[in-house]
Amino acid sequence: MSAAAEADGPVAAGPSDDAAARDAPALEDAALDAAALEDAATLVGLLRARGWMLAAAESLTGGLVASAIVDVPGASAAFGGGIVAYATSLKASLLGVDRGLLDVHGAVHPEVARQMAEGVRVACAVDGRPADVGVSTTGIAGPDSPDGQPVGTVHIGIATPDGGSIHSLVLAGTRSQIRRAAVRAALGALREALGPSTAPAGSPGGAADPDRAERERGNS
Repeated sequence: MSAAAEADGPVAAGPSDDAAARDAPALEDAALDAAALEDAATLVGLLRARGWMLAAAESLTGGLVASAIVDVPGASAAFGGGIVAYATSLKASLLGVDRGLLDVHGAVHPEVARQMAEGVRVACAVDGRPADVGVSTTGIAGPDSPDGQPVGTVHIGIATPDGGSIHSLVLAGTRSQIRRAAVRAALGALREALGPSTAPAGSPGGAADPDRAERERGNS
């Protein structure tokens, strides 16, 4: 057999190839985490510019949204806290999601995401004052689907004084990649929602109240 024929034939995977294959998912997760940190830093800046506080209600992301935000120095001026309501019943008891809605549609539904985002603003009130912004994540990270919806189905809810929105998407990848991609999607949805303020002058969270976050600062 000629050298050229040998070069064109199948090549057995060596130890370095196996190591690269094993490391690929971890490298992908690290890249998503680094990108999320950049997104979170931008978000914190937008929130601080408005004097607004954020609260997070998380299901499939399990606290990763909150983690990305608190990794940003000075996040305490913009982030009040979060609730990981992983069990369906906790979405009702802690976040006020309608039990009838959960019974009929389950936890992975756009309206559930909307109610979670609204509910966490109240659940994470500071001194009786609700958070200005709520974000929620609910979805199916896989590898199996409990209700027949596609793995990777994610709904993100946003609630602000200027209004609310729901972002529905289907993500691809491993369980870890889907969860991390959902974090980036949630941070992106928040950045999109924080356009120029329409709050009236002198209203809570509006342009005339830039020091609210500083008054509520508890940690750095």
